[in-house]
Amino acid sequence: MHRITGRAGGDNLIEMSPTESFNDDINGYNQHASSSTGSFQQGQSAIDKQQQSKDSVFFRDGLRRIDFVLSYVDDKAGERKQERRRVYEANLAKVGLELETEDKSESEDGKTYFVKIHAPWEVLATYADVLKIKVPFKVNDIPDNTEMPMNWLSTPFRLPETIMHPEPDFFTAPFDKSKSDFFLIDDKETFFPPSNRNRIVYYILSRCSYLREECGDKDKKGIKRLLNNGTYTAAFPLHDCRYWKKSRDTHCESERYSLYKHWARFLFFFKEQPLNLVRKYYGEKIGIYFAWLGFYTEMLLFAAIVGTICFVYGVLTYDENEWSKEICSGEIGGKIVMCPLCDKKCGFWKLNSTCNSSWQSHLFDNVGTVFFAIFMGIWVTLFLELWKRRQARLEYEWDLVDFEEEQQQLQLRPEYETKCSNRKLNRITQEMEPYLPITSKCARLCLSGATVIFWISLIIACIIGVIAYRLAVYAAFASIMKDNPTSHLQVVGPYITPQLATSVTASCINFVIIMILNLMYERVAVWITDMEIPKTHLEYENKLTVKMFLFQFVNYYSSCFYVAFFKGKFVGYPGNYAYMFGRWSKLRNEECDPGGCLIELTTQLVIVMTGKQVWGNIQEALVPWLMNWWGSRKARKHPESIYSRWEQDNDLQSFGQLGLFYEYLEMVIQFGFITLFVASFPLAPLLALINNIIEVRVDAWKLTTQYRRPVAAKAHSIGAWEEILSGIAVLSVVTNAFIVAFTSDMIPRLVYMYAYHPDGEMNMKGYINNSLSMFNISAIPVANSPEEGENPAWFNSSITTCRYRDFRYPSGHEKQYSHTMQFWHILAAKLAFIIIMEHVVFMVKFFVAWMIPDVPSDVRARVKRERYLVQEYLHNYEVDKLKKQLTHNNCSNDCTCPPMIYPTLSKHEVLSECL
Repeated sequence: MHRITGRAGGDNLIEMSPTESFNDDINGYNQHASSSTGSFQQGQSAIDKQQQSKDSVFFRDGLRRIDFVLSYVDDKAGERKQERRRVYEANLAKVGLELETEDKSESEDGKTYFVKIHAPWEVLATYADVLKIKVPFKVNDIPDNTEMPMNWLSTPFRLPETIMHPEPDFFTAPFDKSKSDFFLIDDKETFFPPSNRNRIVYYILSRCSYLREECGDKDKKGIKRLLNNGTYTAAFPLHDCRYWKKSRDTHCESERYSLYKHWARFLFFFKEQPLNLVRKYYGEKIGIYFAWLGFYTEMLLFAAIVGTICFVYGVLTYDENEWSKEICSGEIGGKIVMCPLCDKKCGFWKLNSTCNSSWQSHLFDNVGTVFFAIFMGIWVTLFLELWKRRQARLEYEWDLVDFEEEQQQLQLRPEYETKCSNRKLNRITQEMEPYLPITSKCARLCLSGATVIFWISLIIACIIGVIAYRLAVYAAFASIMKDNPTSHLQVVGPYITPQLATSVTASCINFVIIMILNLMYERVAVWITDMEIPKTHLEYENKLTVKMFLFQFVNYYSSCFYVAFFKGKFVGYPGNYAYMFGRWSKLRNEECDPGGCLIELTTQLVIVMTGKQVWGNIQEALVPWLMNWWGSRKARKHPESIYSRWEQDNDLQSFGQLGLFYEYLEMVIQFGFITLFVASFPLAPLLALINNIIEVRVDAWKLTTQYRRPVAAKAHSIGAWEEILSGIAVLSVVTNAFIVAFTSDMIPRLVYMYAYHPDGEMNMKGYINNSLSMFNISAIPVANSPEEGENPAWFNSSITTCRYRDFRYPSGHEKQYSHTMQFWHILAAKLAFIIIMEHVVFMVKFFVAWMIPDVPSDVRARVKRERYLVQEYLHNYEVDKLKKQLTHNNCSNDCTCPPMIYPTLSKHEVLSECL
């Protein structure tokens, strides 16, 4: 064991002095000092390796726990790498870590070395003090009165108590090395759980230099740089056992097995998550993610039920759809001749050809849609407010109440410390600290902003290309399908129309473009974030989060925004059509079906949302499984005693620093789909619920079985994602109001029924004829007229007029082709609806947010109670310590004053006398 000297080395780590060693018996054995290379000599490891199982998390002596593992392949030509490793491991030994090397002859492939690292008590205690890690000092004696009424109903969904609460509830306080006897230290080897141990070791690895001090290059330090330059191939903490069976070692917790058995299997999809065990094994950051994902999935259940009811309402009112009956009627829709939908290649067509799409549209475009849009605006607020309460409870239960971002200022990113050569005085700590000059910061931010704008512009350009494809290919589909070549197809043949074919193919192309741009932009976002040199890990993640989400927002939602708010809105009328890039482009703007654009928005939403979720789950589960299966195909044949624990984990995939980031991003993008456009597809929450039930178990399975154990990290919230979710919640109210008003036909139908219905009867008879304007075929310009042979066989010269979807005066009227008064009435009704809906929903949202406190009252009381008890126990501890010291001093000076006077004084009097 090494004793701290109090001197900080040039690498910002606390150096241990081997000259002041002392005996510290732990579990009945003495710690062995590391050699200069950090490895045990061969004479100290003479244990027969065939008799001792290598599937263990301990050193060869079977006593010291392996807290971290480094692996590398010895390159004969890599002399610089060998020198870096030698200096790096020597520096690790200087700061007190103990190392043991497994020769390549012991590895399965015969070429990989493994360096096992153990942190002794002195190192753990020192850095637990630096990192302010909270540890227990007293068992929690506050009674838990949170029993729910009829709690027995939840019995089928519960897990065993030992899994849900793997350790007792304690009062905790930040560890103080000078007061180690204040804390409940029963066994120094198990006092810090493995998650805290690997967090401390990684903190040291990230700041240890790999060059000699005389080189003077402060930039050359940290395990991350050594991994990037190939000096080491991997660095990871160990799983405690194989996931499908417990460890044979009785001192091993086998928590990985418990997680797999009760959490990572799909058969347990209806069970609650063992969040306390997840937090204990993986750390608070991963625990918070699964807590949020589980809570989000639970709340989706209510949205899915209401959405399904609205869909069922559309099905039940299927036969009451008067306007669809008129479209499908041979007497009405069969006699209405519609104007061509594109130039040259599109002929005249009859309205009843859109019969099927009209019926389909009614399933989503009905009165229930308005109710569901308002409901989802309130649901989003309830979700966010109730999550804040759940998060506050987790903060208390997981000792994160006092964990503020300011604590992370002590944990500057190693990249920031090395790249910022300038120093300035911190006014608070009065210490010199690195900083980035304002000029450099502004230049980096400008370059970063320009890069983001460029990539967003690239996405918009791709979306415009897809729109141009839609405009160009529609004419081709219309020409091909004019004689119904798809009618011979069973079941789906009658439903395939030029509009549907264009929409589906364009959505699929758009989805492929989205996936390709995602792969490209991820690298760019990480690069420009690294270039900005964020100060702390929290700042780094927040910057990357904003960049990635901004890009993904445009990438995933732009096509839906186009269909919802632009398609069919700027069409013009026969003889004066609007073109995308002007008349020379010959790309005429798209029109909506007589049934409206809502069904097309639904199609777009289903393809992009479902495609992303299916592809995401396949990519998350199948890819790492295949890579692990292929990488460990030879080693699986070896017996357990030879295939070591570190080799097994080395064959797994690395979770990566941004592994959790992509999980959040996937769920937040989904959250946008089910809130921003939910008025067009009430079943979206149901699809999201089914996906998330699978997602929870897939994430748990891959994290437990397919990935190396991540380094434990603390987090008291979901970070910047909470603000992003709040922004989406506000935007969703606006988008859904506009979808109901301008994309759906709900408002025009209501205006017709209440203001323009014939004979004073409130019904929808005659609505289709009322919503279509009339144009003389003879007035259609030659550039817009169908080519020879494009018109159907039934079309002849006796047909003199065609209809189009708009509210305009007919030819011959004094205001011909200008908008009718009904158009302005409908526009006023749409704007009034948007204003009323937004104000009502926002008022309810703010009222609900005001009514529901962010922190539950019982949690607030418990926090205050715990703080009081911590102060009281610390005070009593100091008083007792002072009494013992004064008694000792009085006895040594032969003082005749009775020491028992102090217990009769009040606490304040004792403290005053001490002062």
